[in-house]
Amino acid sequence: MNRRLLLIRHAKSSWEDASLSDRERPLAGRGRKAAERMGAHLRNEGLRPDVVLCSPSRRTRETLELLEFPGAEVTYLDELYGASAHVLLAGAREVRDDAEVVAVVGHNPGIQDLSIELASDDAAAGAVRLRQKFPTCAVAIFDVDGAWHDVATGRVRLASFVVPKDLP
Repeated sequence: MNRRLLLIRHAKSSWEDASLSDRERPLAGRGRKAAERMGAHLRNEGLRPDVVLCSPSRRTRETLELLEFPGAEVTYLDELYGASAHVLLAGAREVRDDAEVVAVVGHNPGIQDLSIELASDDAAAGAVRLRQKFPTCAVAIFDVDGAWHDVATGRVRLASFVVPKDLP
């Protein structure tokens, strides 16, 4: 079975309403447009997640909604809000065995840290770029060798790194 792991940073959030908690900040207009474009790109590439693990923050939920992954089994996990690379990886390792494409929608620095960890041996341009900067609504796409519970450095390969400004 060909498996793919999508590590997605939430789209650009708004800081307009200072009375909102960090967890309740919505997407900015620019973020909404980026998420729509990224969703269209992923669907055009045939990347339709079977399972999505998502932080429960407002900006991650709004990002997921705009990415439009119809039919995906979505789980909102409190532990993904501000999660470390270790916690994000643990979540991916718990996914059901029959899932082919899994998306994790979360926050930096965890999403970038996990991407760097999984691509640690990769010298390709995409890996170099994600080490330098992991912009909002960027997606690191990994091919996974083996079962989900075995996901680890050396058992995945960075297939691509896509940022919104690269999209038409």
